[in-house]
Amino acid sequence: MNVSRRTLLRALAAVPLAAGCAVGEPAEPLVLAAGEPGGFYVEFGELLAQQLRAAGIPAEVTGTGGSVDNVAHVAGGSAAVGLSLTDIALAARAGEPPFPAPVPLLAIGRVYENYMQLVVRAEDPITEVADLAGRPISLGAVGSGAAVFGDRLLAVAGVAARVTRRPLRDAVAALADGRADALLWSGGVPTPGLAELAALRPIRLLPLDAHLAGLRARHGGAYGPVTVPAGAYGTARPVPTVGVANLLVCGPTLPAAVAAAVARTLVGAAPALVPASALGTQYLDQRSLIGTGDVPLHPGAAAAYRDLHG
Repeated sequence: MNVSRRTLLRALAAVPLAAGCAVGEPAEPLVLAAGEPGGFYVEFGELLAQQLRAAGIPAEVTGTGGSVDNVAHVAGGSAAVGLSLTDIALAARAGEPPFPAPVPLLAIGRVYENYMQLVVRAEDPITEVADLAGRPISLGAVGSGAAVFGDRLLAVAGVAARVTRRPLRDAVAALADGRADALLWSGGVPTPGLAELAALRPIRLLPLDAHLAGLRARHGGAYGPVTVPAGAYGTARPVPTVGVANLLVCGPTLPAAVAAAVARTLVGAAPALVPASALGTQYLDQRSLIGTGDVPLHPGAAAAYRDLHG
Protein backbone atom coordinates (compact mmCIF):
# COMPACT_ATOMS: atom_id res chain seq x y z
CA MET A 1 0.00 0.00 0.00
CA ASN A 2 1.01 3.64 -0.43
CA VAL A 3 1.33 5.84 2.63
CA SER A 4 -0.28 9.29 2.56
CA ARG A 5 1.74 12.32 3.67
CA ARG A 6 -0.32 12.53 6.86
CA THR A 7 0.27 8.86 7.61
CA LEU A 8 3.97 9.28 6.79
CA LEU A 9 4.34 12.18 9.19
CA ARG A 10 2.53 10.28 11.92
CA ALA A 11 4.62 7.14 11.36
CA LEU A 12 7.90 9.03 11.35
CA ALA A 13 7.02 10.59 14.68
CA ALA A 14 6.61 7.14 16.25
CA VAL A 15 10.02 6.88 17.92
CA PRO A 16 11.22 4.71 19.58
CA LEU A 17 10.48 2.23 16.84
CA ALA A 18 8.46 -0.92 17.31
CA ALA A 19 10.49 -3.78 18.67
CA GLY A 20 9.09 -6.53 16.50
CA CYS A 21 9.01 -10.13 17.63
CA ALA A 22 11.63 -12.20 19.39
CA VAL A 23 13.09 -15.31 17.81
CA GLY A 24 11.50 -18.35 19.37
CA GLU A 25 8.40 -16.32 20.39
CA PRO A 26 6.96 -15.19 17.05
CA ALA A 27 3.51 -13.96 18.14
CA GLU A 28 3.29 -12.26 14.76
CA PRO A 29 5.20 -12.89 11.51
CA LEU A 30 8.22 -10.74 10.83
CA VAL A 31 6.92 -8.28 8.23
CA LEU A 32 9.24 -7.12 5.46
CA ALA A 33 8.27 -3.91 3.64
CA ALA A 34 9.21 -4.45 -0.01
CA GLY A 35 7.93 -2.60 -3.07
CA GLU A 36 5.79 -2.61 -6.19
CA PRO A 37 4.61 -5.59 -8.25
CA GLY A 38 6.91 -6.15 -11.22
CA GLY A 39 9.98 -4.85 -9.40
CA PHE A 40 13.12 -6.34 -7.90
CA TYR A 41 12.22 -5.38 -4.31
CA VAL A 42 9.22 -7.69 -4.22
CA GLU A 43 11.12 -10.55 -5.88
CA PHE A 44 13.97 -10.27 -3.38
CA GLY A 45 11.58 -9.81 -0.46
CA GLU A 46 9.64 -12.97 -1.31
CA LEU A 47 12.84 -14.99 -1.62
CA LEU A 48 14.09 -13.71 1.73
CA ALA A 49 10.75 -14.44 3.41
CA GLN A 50 10.87 -18.00 2.05
CA GLN A 51 14.35 -18.54 3.44
CA LEU A 52 13.41 -17.05 6.82
CA ARG A 53 10.43 -19.38 7.05
CA ALA A 54 12.68 -22.30 6.14
CA ALA A 55 14.90 -21.25 9.06
CA GLY A 56 11.91 -21.34 11.41
CA ILE A 57 11.15 -17.61 11.42
CA PRO A 58 7.59 -16.76 10.33
CA ALA A 59 7.88 -13.98 7.76
CA GLU A 60 5.70 -12.22 5.24
CA VAL A 61 6.10 -9.46 2.65
CA THR A 62 3.96 -6.34 2.35
CA GLY A 63 3.79 -4.39 -0.88
CA THR A 64 4.61 -0.67 -0.80
CA GLY A 65 5.45 2.26 -3.04
CA GLY A 66 9.19 1.84 -2.39
CA SER A 67 11.97 3.14 -0.18
CA VAL A 68 10.27 6.17 1.41
CA ASP A 69 7.16 4.11 2.04
CA ASN A 70 9.26 1.33 3.56
CA VAL A 71 10.96 3.69 6.00
CA ALA A 72 7.52 4.86 7.12
CA HIS A 73 6.43 1.26 7.70
CA VAL A 74 9.52 0.51 9.76
CA ALA A 75 9.23 3.77 11.70
CA GLY A 76 5.57 3.20 12.42
CA GLY A 77 5.99 -0.42 13.47
CA SER A 78 3.89 -2.02 10.72
CA ALA A 79 7.08 -3.68 9.40
CA ALA A 80 10.08 -4.98 11.31
CA VAL A 81 12.46 -4.62 8.37
CA GLY A 82 12.34 -2.93 4.99
CA LEU A 83 14.28 -2.32 1.82
CA SER A 84 15.68 1.15 1.21
CA LEU A 85 18.05 2.87 -1.14
CA THR A 86 21.10 4.17 0.71
CA ASP A 87 20.38 7.80 -0.23
CA ILE A 88 16.87 7.50 1.22
CA ALA A 89 18.13 5.83 4.41
CA LEU A 90 20.68 8.62 4.88
CA ALA A 91 18.04 11.29 4.30
CA ALA A 92 15.83 9.57 6.88
CA ARG A 93 18.59 9.43 9.48
CA ALA A 94 19.36 13.13 8.93
CA GLY A 95 15.71 14.24 8.86
CA GLU A 96 16.20 15.66 5.36
CA PRO A 97 13.44 15.86 2.68
CA PRO A 98 11.22 14.02 2.18
CA PHE A 99 11.42 13.22 5.93
CA PRO A 100 10.18 15.81 8.43
CA ALA A 101 12.20 14.43 11.34
CA PRO A 102 15.19 12.12 11.86
CA VAL A 103 14.52 8.37 11.79
CA PRO A 104 17.19 6.30 13.61
CA LEU A 105 17.48 3.58 11.01
CA LEU A 106 20.07 0.81 11.23
CA ALA A 107 21.12 -1.69 8.57
CA ILE A 108 21.03 -5.46 8.65
CA GLY A 109 22.97 -5.64 5.41
CA ARG A 110 23.67 -4.19 1.98
CA VAL A 111 21.77 -6.59 -0.22
CA TYR A 112 22.22 -5.50 -3.81
CA GLU A 113 22.86 -2.67 -6.26
CA ASN A 114 20.06 -0.52 -7.65
CA TYR A 115 20.41 0.83 -11.18
CA MET A 116 18.70 4.10 -12.06
CA GLN A 117 16.95 3.34 -15.32
CA LEU A 118 15.52 6.21 -17.37
CA VAL A 119 13.53 4.54 -20.14
CA VAL A 120 12.29 5.97 -23.45
CA ARG A 121 10.78 4.48 -26.59
CA ALA A 122 13.53 3.37 -28.97
CA GLU A 123 12.10 5.32 -31.90
CA ASP A 124 11.87 8.67 -30.09
CA PRO A 125 14.56 11.35 -30.70
CA ILE A 126 15.48 11.56 -27.02
CA THR A 127 19.12 10.90 -26.26
CA GLU A 128 19.85 12.74 -22.99
CA VAL A 129 18.12 14.18 -19.95
CA ALA A 130 18.06 17.67 -21.48
CA ASP A 131 15.76 16.38 -24.23
CA LEU A 132 13.04 15.74 -21.63
CA ALA A 133 12.42 19.47 -21.08
CA GLY A 134 8.71 20.17 -21.29
CA ARG A 135 7.82 16.53 -21.91
CA PRO A 136 5.49 14.32 -19.84
CA ILE A 137 7.54 11.87 -17.77
CA SER A 138 6.93 9.54 -14.83
CA LEU A 139 9.46 9.82 -12.01
CA GLY A 140 8.46 6.79 -9.95
CA ALA A 141 5.57 6.09 -7.62
CA VAL A 142 4.68 8.21 -4.62
CA GLY A 143 6.74 6.85 -1.73
CA SER A 144 9.53 5.51 -3.91
CA GLY A 145 13.25 6.23 -3.90
CA ALA A 146 13.06 6.78 -7.65
CA ALA A 147 10.72 9.73 -7.11
CA VAL A 148 13.27 11.41 -4.82
CA PHE A 149 16.15 10.64 -7.16
CA GLY A 150 14.18 11.86 -10.17
CA ASP A 151 13.62 15.26 -8.60
CA ARG A 152 17.30 15.48 -7.72
CA LEU A 153 18.31 14.46 -11.25
CA LEU A 154 16.16 17.10 -12.94
CA ALA A 155 17.43 19.76 -10.53
CA VAL A 156 21.06 18.90 -11.22
CA ALA A 157 20.41 18.77 -14.98
CA GLY A 158 18.48 22.05 -14.90
CA VAL A 159 15.52 20.48 -16.69
CA ALA A 160 11.84 21.35 -16.17
CA ALA A 161 9.56 18.53 -17.31
CA ARG A 162 5.88 17.65 -16.88
CA VAL A 163 6.26 15.21 -14.00
CA THR A 164 3.78 12.56 -12.91
CA ARG A 165 4.14 9.91 -10.17
CA ARG A 166 3.05 6.52 -11.45
CA PRO A 167 3.63 3.00 -10.13
CA LEU A 168 5.74 0.90 -12.47
CA ARG A 169 2.90 -0.90 -14.22
CA ASP A 170 1.02 2.35 -14.84
CA ALA A 171 4.20 4.08 -16.01
CA VAL A 172 4.93 1.25 -18.45
CA ALA A 173 1.41 1.53 -19.86
CA ALA A 174 1.73 5.31 -20.16
CA LEU A 175 5.04 5.02 -22.01
CA ALA A 176 3.63 2.37 -24.33
CA ASP A 177 0.55 4.37 -25.33
CA GLY A 178 2.21 7.79 -25.57
CA ARG A 179 0.90 9.44 -22.39
CA ALA A 180 4.50 9.61 -21.10
CA ASP A 181 7.73 10.08 -23.03
CA ALA A 182 9.98 8.59 -20.33
CA LEU A 183 9.81 6.69 -17.08
CA LEU A 184 12.32 6.45 -14.27
CA TRP A 185 12.77 3.21 -12.37
CA SER A 186 15.20 2.21 -9.67
CA GLY A 187 15.89 -1.48 -9.34
CA GLY A 188 17.85 -4.50 -10.40
CA VAL A 189 18.74 -5.39 -13.98
CA PRO A 190 16.75 -6.61 -15.68
CA THR A 191 13.61 -5.46 -13.88
CA PRO A 192 10.81 -7.89 -14.79
CA GLY A 193 8.28 -5.16 -15.58
CA LEU A 194 10.70 -3.42 -17.95
CA ALA A 195 11.73 -6.70 -19.54
CA GLU A 196 8.06 -7.38 -20.29
CA LEU A 197 7.77 -3.96 -21.93
CA ALA A 198 10.92 -4.55 -23.99
CA ALA A 199 9.45 -7.83 -25.25
CA LEU A 200 6.47 -5.91 -26.64
CA ARG A 201 8.24 -2.89 -28.13
CA PRO A 202 11.82 -1.60 -28.43
CA ILE A 203 13.02 0.67 -25.61
CA ARG A 204 16.23 2.49 -24.77
CA LEU A 205 17.88 3.67 -21.55
CA LEU A 206 19.30 7.18 -21.35
CA PRO A 207 22.86 7.49 -20.00
CA LEU A 208 22.97 9.30 -16.66
CA ASP A 209 26.71 9.27 -15.96
CA ALA A 210 27.13 12.92 -17.02
CA HIS A 211 25.11 13.96 -13.96
CA LEU A 212 26.89 11.81 -11.39
CA ALA A 213 29.36 14.48 -10.26
CA GLY A 214 26.57 17.01 -9.72
CA LEU A 215 24.50 14.52 -7.76
CA ARG A 216 27.42 13.62 -5.53
CA ALA A 217 28.30 17.28 -4.97
CA ARG A 218 24.78 18.07 -3.77
CA HIS A 219 23.78 14.84 -2.07
CA GLY A 220 26.93 12.97 -1.05
CA GLY A 221 28.63 9.75 -1.95
CA ALA A 222 25.66 7.37 -1.96
CA TYR A 223 25.64 7.59 -5.74
CA GLY A 224 28.19 5.77 -7.87
CA PRO A 225 28.87 4.73 -11.47
CA VAL A 226 27.31 1.51 -12.75
CA THR A 227 26.64 0.13 -16.20
CA VAL A 228 23.55 -1.61 -17.49
CA PRO A 229 25.00 -4.44 -19.59
CA ALA A 230 24.30 -4.74 -23.28
CA GLY A 231 21.33 -6.94 -24.04
CA ALA A 232 19.57 -6.30 -20.73
CA TYR A 233 16.45 -5.05 -22.51
CA GLY A 234 17.46 -5.90 -26.05
CA THR A 235 19.82 -2.93 -26.25
CA ALA A 236 22.93 -3.31 -28.37
CA ARG A 237 25.31 -1.34 -26.16
CA PRO A 238 25.99 -1.01 -22.41
CA VAL A 239 24.53 2.12 -20.83
CA PRO A 240 26.41 4.05 -18.12
CA THR A 241 24.09 5.20 -15.37
CA VAL A 242 23.92 5.92 -11.62
CA GLY A 243 23.88 3.19 -8.99
CA VAL A 244 22.74 3.25 -5.37
CA ALA A 245 23.27 0.42 -2.92
CA ASN A 246 20.13 -1.11 -1.49
CA LEU A 247 19.97 -1.80 2.24
CA LEU A 248 17.82 -4.01 4.42
CA VAL A 249 17.00 -1.63 7.27
CA CYS A 250 15.34 -1.79 10.68
CA GLY A 251 14.92 0.28 13.83
CA PRO A 252 17.27 0.25 16.84
CA THR A 253 14.71 -1.53 19.03
CA LEU A 254 14.57 -4.60 16.81
CA PRO A 255 15.75 -7.40 19.13
CA ALA A 256 19.36 -8.44 18.58
CA ALA A 257 18.31 -12.06 18.15
CA VAL A 258 15.97 -11.13 15.28
CA ALA A 259 18.60 -9.00 13.52
CA ALA A 260 21.17 -11.78 13.96
CA ALA A 261 18.79 -14.40 12.58
CA VAL A 262 18.08 -12.30 9.49
CA ALA A 263 21.80 -11.63 8.98
CA ARG A 264 22.61 -15.33 9.26
CA THR A 265 19.93 -16.08 6.69
CA LEU A 266 21.38 -13.50 4.30
CA VAL A 267 24.77 -15.23 4.54
CA GLY A 268 23.63 -18.84 4.63
CA ALA A 269 21.02 -18.57 1.88
CA ALA A 270 22.84 -16.04 -0.32
CA PRO A 271 22.72 -18.12 -3.55
CA ALA A 272 18.95 -18.52 -3.20
CA LEU A 273 18.31 -14.80 -2.63
CA VAL A 274 19.15 -13.53 -6.12
CA PRO A 275 16.10 -13.58 -8.40
CA ALA A 276 16.62 -15.69 -11.49
CA SER A 277 16.21 -12.63 -13.74
CA ALA A 278 19.22 -10.96 -12.09
CA LEU A 279 21.70 -13.84 -12.01
CA GLY A 280 25.04 -12.55 -13.25
CA THR A 281 24.36 -8.91 -12.31
CA GLN A 282 23.64 -9.20 -8.57
CA TYR A 283 25.67 -10.94 -5.85
CA LEU A 284 25.38 -11.43 -2.11
CA ASP A 285 28.50 -12.16 -0.11
CA GLN A 286 30.00 -11.27 3.25
CA ARG A 287 31.97 -8.30 1.93
CA SER A 288 28.97 -6.72 0.26
CA LEU A 289 26.59 -7.40 3.15
CA ILE A 290 28.65 -5.48 5.70
CA GLY A 291 29.32 -2.55 3.35
CA THR A 292 26.50 -0.34 4.60
CA GLY A 293 28.51 2.87 4.57
CA ASP A 294 27.23 5.64 6.82
CA VAL A 295 24.18 3.63 7.90
CA PRO A 296 25.45 1.63 10.92
CA LEU A 297 24.87 -2.09 11.21
CA HIS A 298 22.42 -3.22 13.87
CA PRO A 299 24.53 -4.65 16.76
CA GLY A 300 22.80 -8.02 16.42
CA ALA A 301 23.61 -8.21 12.73
CA ALA A 302 27.21 -7.09 13.32
CA ALA A 303 27.65 -9.79 15.98
CA ALA A 304 26.27 -12.44 13.63
CA TYR A 305 28.68 -11.46 10.86
CA ARG A 306 31.61 -11.57 13.29
CA ASP A 307 30.55 -15.01 14.52
CA LEU A 308 30.25 -16.31 10.98
CA HIS A 309 33.44 -14.89 9.52
CA GLY A 310 35.48 -13.40 12.35
